[in-house]
Amino acid sequence: MTSQQRGFTLIELMIVVAIIGILAAIAIPAYQNYIKKAAYSEIISAMTSYKTAIQICYGETNALAQCDAGSNGVPAAPTASTVKAFNTLAVADGVITATPNAYKGILATETCVLTPTVTGDRLTWVFSGGCVTQNYVKAS
Repeated sequence: MTSQQRGFTLIELMIVVAIIGILAAIAIPAYQNYIKKAAYSEIISAMTSYKTAIQICYGETNALAQCDAGSNGVPAAPTASTVKAFNTLAVADGVITATPNAYKGILATETCVLTPTVTGDRLTWVFSGGCVTQNYVKAS
């Protein structure tokens, strides 16, 4: 090679393209999962206000069976048009169940259930359903 030749060889360019391809193969699924978790956070945040209302209801009535949507200070279930991410949100006996819309990669079957358990004089909460199996939230 003379001193006047400049540039990259074909093999060097192919190695760089291969490295970029490997990085993209790792990064794209991780990014898509991140987008799903971010979209699912809208559902979790909507459930949080109901969780607080149920804790107050239980403190006043001392019975989870009386803590349904629309009674004893627990808000009525919102309509699907107010929040894009979920289709329905129901509260029965203190158990909050949210069914998402098919939205930003979230499937409508990935239902999230937040269940209270009486532990002494307080409530402990556990997530279950599709939100746990898809790693949107941790079980407890």
